Amino acid sequence: MSQVELGPHPSHPVASDATGVPDGKSAKSKRVASLDIFRGLTVALMILVDDAGGEWQMIGHAPWNGCNLADFVMPFFLFIVGMAIALSLKRVPSRSLAVKKVLLRTVKLLFWGILLQGGYSHAPDKLTYGVDMKFIRWCGILQRIALAYLLVALLEIFTKEAQNVDVSHARLSIFRMYCWHWVVGACILVVYLATLYGTYVPDWEFTVHNRDYPAFGKVFRVTCGVRGKLDPPCNAVGFVDRKVLGINHMYQHPAWRRSKACTESSPYEGPFRKDAPSWCQAPFEPEGILSSISAVLSTVIGIHFGHVLVHMKGHASRLKHWVAMGLVLLITGIVLHFTKAIPLNKQLYSFSYVCVTSGAAALVFSMFYVLVDVGGLRYLFLPLEWIGMNAMLVYVMAAEGIFAGFINGWYYDSPNNTLVHWIQKHIFINVWHSRKVGILLYVIFAEILFWGLVAGILHRLGIYWKL
Repeated sequence: MSQVELGPHPSHPVASDATGVPDGKSAKSKRVASLDIFRGLTVALMILVDDAGGEWQMIGHAPWNGCNLADFVMPFFLFIVGMAIALSLKRVPSRSLAVKKVLLRTVKLLFWGILLQGGYSHAPDKLTYGVDMKFIRWCGILQRIALAYLLVALLEIFTKEAQNVDVSHARLSIFRMYCWHWVVGACILVVYLATLYGTYVPDWEFTVHNRDYPAFGKVFRVTCGVRGKLDPPCNAVGFVDRKVLGINHMYQHPAWRRSKACTESSPYEGPFRKDAPSWCQAPFEPEGILSSISAVLSTVIGIHFGHVLVHMKGHASRLKHWVAMGLVLLITGIVLHFTKAIPLNKQLYSFSYVCVTSGAAALVFSMFYVLVDVGGLRYLFLPLEWIGMNAMLVYVMAAEGIFAGFINGWYYDSPNNTLVHWIQKHIFINVWHSRKVGILLYVIFAEILFWGLVAGILHRLGIYWKL
């Protein structure tokens, strides 16, 4: 379902030379190193927030409304997917071949997503595997990426002709050139908002299947009977997932368990309050159906930034467009949130959240573009670039804990006495006399930097894992 490629890494070329000036005679296209670095940064952030977020909750997912560091990871991925689509499909010699490749890659993403996040893998902490099909989780990170990639890639294939038009001096023409992308994006937004605010959410029941909860096996009823609510128990996002996916196939450990309504330890995990509402123990799917439809907007915005890279040939014109649009998106999202019109919410993938995270992605990418592709400071970010070139490998092995789970399988005397735990305890935690600092440094050096170096070695050998 995937392949290891030997040889030159497949690039994201643009039709320009090192100065950004069009060069149709050039035999080779210049690689956009800043996109690899941005991808590598996003994978590194995922490792950081997943493995250090338990000790540093300010970087973990917000329990409900709000936006912490972890909440930027998914939209950054989707934004990067959009940019990559624009660059990889900028020439479409055969639509049927392009569609075949897109469909095949979508199937591969779905396969790996269900395998890694469906409940089959228990890595890195549990030395078991397997999932009860009655409780398999159908949605996840790679599944959401697959949906966004499929829709936006097909849109790109069927709405554009192969062209190399310089629109540096007519910035609005790039919007007209790809007007169907924005029409589809607007339709997605209308459908999402209409469903979110117009769907009637009735009362619902659930059974506690988590054996770690004191109410294991009990059945609770949640009272709703409302329309247009955006609170945890009675929103349309959860209602659609319960109806379509089934409540037993949703994520069993939602971030809302850390909300003030559920635990006095908020924003950290802790025992439920005695007066905690019943929904605190209910499942919720953060990568569900309706929220994933809204998530496609992040990829639509990303592909526009890729189009700018293809059709605007000068660094200055590209950066002006990117920064201006990024600031507009960022300010729009912040205003919507603080005026309480539409709150920032990753679980719902609200429109304000789309704006803020897409605006941030635009500005971060622009920063890397200035430092690397314009300023030539590529060497400062080599570990991130190497991770970005082998993002799937690092995601599976590090972010999903497969490599750590393999190492933990070789223990001495007790499953808790493994090389991973020994390194954490004796090299990081005990040296700094702090679990919080020790875990943070362990993640930075023993995970992110380690996999950056591994990816660098694989890059030197010309080995890449791609879908």
